Amino acid sequence: MTSGIVFSPRSRLVDRIHRAAPQLTGITLLIALATLPILAAMALDGRSFQGEDIWLKPLKFHIALAIYVGSLAVYALALPPGTMTTRRWRLYQSVVLGAILAELAWISGAAALGTGSHFNLTIPGLYPLMGLAAVTLTSLSLVMGLTFWKLGTSTLHLGLAIGLILTFVLTVIVAGTMSNGTGHHIGTVVTGARIPVMGWSREAGDLRVAHFLATHAMHAVPLAALTGARPVVWGVAVAYTAITFGAFVQALLGLPLI
Repeated sequence: MTSGIVFSPRSRLVDRIHRAAPQLTGITLLIALATLPILAAMALDGRSFQGEDIWLKPLKFHIALAIYVGSLAVYALALPPGTMTTRRWRLYQSVVLGAILAELAWISGAAALGTGSHFNLTIPGLYPLMGLAAVTLTSLSLVMGLTFWKLGTSTLHLGLAIGLILTFVLTVIVAGTMSNGTGHHIGTVVTGARIPVMGWSREAGDLRVAHFLATHAMHAVPLAALTGARPVVWGVAVAYTAITFGAFVQALLGLPLI
């Protein structure tokens, strides 16, 4: 009997991912579909906030979180069957998904109201709640990373474990520093010159660079695991951490990436 992803209708990749992590697969699809009304709003609503289309931030967060949750759903294929469908895992995922939906609802709601979602202290207690939601949703990478670490049966498990754990640790450090300030810029922005697509400042230090790198440790390190060599995984993990902290320090010194 032949087995594999492409030979049996029930073994198609999407179907396997859904069975391994049904909640994560469902929320990924929901977030992806939610980008459609945001794109429509961008086309119909000409307002801007701090020099950018007011709907750009909600769009970026929807895309980023769809990639984040979708990646975790794919990684669930490397866990023992049924791991993420146990009662304990389903309850924990429900809390995480609630935090994700709350985060996206506020970011989109703030855009509709014509105000900023981040560094917004006009509603007492809301900003700390946003921080709690952010830590909660990021914690899923830590929990899954520790689960892979305990397995430790292959180079892939090692790469996934280190990448996911680094994502949580680096993101908490960078995002925590950023949230305790008054914005993501360190220094004075004069003309508003930005790096295309990413929107990072070309005039001042921008903590979003290190934040971006931190969140993508979950992709960079597991890719190194495809070499099948554990020393390569550790080497990439160390180098990636150094690059992320380099970008972090550069921003804190008020220096732009470019």
